[in-house]
Amino acid sequence: MVKTSTNAICWIVLCSSLFIACGLNKQPSAALEDSKGTVVKAVKASIVQKLKEFDSQPVEQRVALYYQLKKESPDAYTFGVEDELTMYGYGLLWNKKASEALAIFKLIVAEFPNSANAYDSLGEGYLSSGDTAMSLVNYKKSLALNPDNFNAEDYIERIKNPNKKREKPTERFVKMFTPEQYKADLDQLGQTLTTVHPNALKFISKEAFWKSIEAKKALITPHTTYGEFAWHCNEIIANVHCSHTTMGSFYPENNMLPLALRFPLQTRWVNNQLFVIDPLNNADQVKVKDEILSINGVAVASIISDIYKHIPAQGYTETTKKHYFNWWATGLIPFALGFPETYSIVTQGGKAPIVLNKATTFKDPYDDSSIQRCDNGLCFEVLAEDPKTAILTIASFNYYPWNNLSVFTTFMDKTFVEIQQKGIKNLIIDVRFNGGGSQQSSIHLLRYLMAKPFLYYSRSEFEGKTEKIDGEEIVAPFENRFKGKCYFMIDGNGQSTTGHFMSLVKVFKLGTIVGEELGSNQFCSAGQKVCRLTNTKLEYYVANNTHESTATSLPDEVGILPDHYVTQSIEEYLGKVDAVKEFTIKLIKNKK
Repeated sequence: MVKTSTNAICWIVLCSSLFIACGLNKQPSAALEDSKGTVVKAVKASIVQKLKEFDSQPVEQRVALYYQLKKESPDAYTFGVEDELTMYGYGLLWNKKASEALAIFKLIVAEFPNSANAYDSLGEGYLSSGDTAMSLVNYKKSLALNPDNFNAEDYIERIKNPNKKREKPTERFVKMFTPEQYKADLDQLGQTLTTVHPNALKFISKEAFWKSIEAKKALITPHTTYGEFAWHCNEIIANVHCSHTTMGSFYPENNMLPLALRFPLQTRWVNNQLFVIDPLNNADQVKVKDEILSINGVAVASIISDIYKHIPAQGYTETTKKHYFNWWATGLIPFALGFPETYSIVTQGGKAPIVLNKATTFKDPYDDSSIQRCDNGLCFEVLAEDPKTAILTIASFNYYPWNNLSVFTTFMDKTFVEIQQKGIKNLIIDVRFNGGGSQQSSIHLLRYLMAKPFLYYSRSEFEGKTEKIDGEEIVAPFENRFKGKCYFMIDGNGQSTTGHFMSLVKVFKLGTIVGEELGSNQFCSAGQKVCRLTNTKLEYYVANNTHESTATSLPDEVGILPDHYVTQSIEEYLGKVDAVKEFTIKLIKNKK
C-alpha cells in the first residue's frame, strides 16, 4: 500500500470518520440474506470475510485455507481483488499484529507478483517486524515495477541513511524554491488533477480551471515560501469541488505553521457571524461571545469568503466549509491574511481595535463538544419521556468486509429486534458527524427502512473493475423492517456514503429530514491516489473513481436538503443545547 508522511497518515485515520469511502471499497462481498436466510443477490463472496471467520486461528492456517478454497471453489470468492487482501493485511498491522500482517503481505506478493503495491506493502511489513534488509529488498522491487512510487523511494533513502536529519514541518514552511520550480509544480498539479480525477471538470469549466492556475503562477516571486505555495495549491485543489480530493484535510498546513503566527483566539462561525468561544491568553481584553467584525482591518466576511475558496467540498455545498473552518480557524486565518506577525481585531460595540497577545497555545482541530456524541459510533436510546420514540445514532458507516462489517450488522440486527419488541413508533436516525464508509453498512441499514426491493447504485466505475459489486444488484427489505415513522438528523459533516444513504432516504421519502444541508449527495468521486509534486514534494490525494446512487433526480451541485432547516445559534452552542435534536423531538410531539 502506498504510504506517505506521518501527517498524511493522521489524516487517513481521520478519514475513517470524516470523508473517505463512498467508493473506496472495491470488492464484491458475500451474498446478503433476509431474516429467513433467503439469498436476495448473487455476487462472489468476500475471501477476506471468509478468512476473518478464522481470525482466532494461526495465520498459517488462514493462508492454507485461502489456497484450499481457491483450488476447490475458484469462482466462489473474490480471489482476484488485491485491494481486499491489502486492507486485510493493514487491518492486522494497525492492530499491532505485525507477524500476521507480514504473512498476508507475502500471500499478496505470491498472488500478484507484478504488483508494485504488493511489494511496497511487504516492504512495510518487514520494516514493522524489524527486518530492514528484507524491507529494503522489497521496496526496491516495488520501485523497479513503478518508478513513480515515491513512497518506496523515500523508505529506501531512510533505510540506507537512518541517521539523516529529516526536515521539520516548520522548516519546510519557510523554505523557498525557484519561481520556475513552483510554476512547473502548479502545471503538474493541474495535469494530475484533470488526468486522475474522473470528474475534475464537472463543477468548473476547463477554461476557468486553467485560468485559476495561471493566476496563481502570476503570484509567484523569488521570495515565495513553501507555506504560501501550499495555500495556492489548496485553492486549485478545491476548484475540483470534491471532498475526497485534498492535501490531507488541513493537517499538513496546521503542523507547519509556527505557533507565533497563529490567530490567538478560538472562534466559531455561526450564522454569518464570527464569535469568540475561547479567548485563550487574551482573556484580559476579549470575552467569550464577543463578535469579531474585522481582523487587521479586513472585514470578517471577506476573510471567510477567501478561506472558503481553499476548502474542498462536494459541489457548491458550504455547510462543509463552515465546519471545516470551525475545526481549523486558528490556522486558516493566518494563511488567509498572509501570516501577519501581529493581530488586531474590532469587535461589535468596541471603541477601538484590540491588539492581541501572540498565541501561546491552540486547540485545532477544535472538536465540537456542544452536542452529546455517541461514544462508540453506534448508539440506541429509547426516550425516557416517550417510550415509543427512540434515537438511533450512526456516527460512521466505516465498517468494511475486510475489517469490522459484522460489528455494524450485528448492532443493527439487535437494535431492530429491540425496536420491534418495544413497539417503537417513532425512530430518529442521527447521521450527523458521519463522514461515510462502506456501501455494505449503508445498504444493511436501508433494508430495515425500505418498503420494497431497491437498487443502491446507478453506476460504480473504477479501474480494474471486472464484475458487479455490492449495491449493483437489487436487494430486498428485511421482513422485520421498521414500519413506523422515521426522522433523520443531518449536518454539513455528512460525507461520502452518508450522501448516498440520505439521497435514497430523500427520493424514497423514508422520513422527515431535520438539520442543515448535508455535506454530500447521491454523486461521489471517491477512492484516492496519493500524488506528489516533483520539485516541492507537496503531497495530495486525488479521487479516482465514481459512485452514484439511484437517486439521480436530485441535483449534484448541492447536498441533500432538509425538510426543516435547523441550526445552532451561538447561545445554543455555548449552552450545549442540541437545537436539531430538540426540534425533532418537539416535531414528533406536535404530530401526536
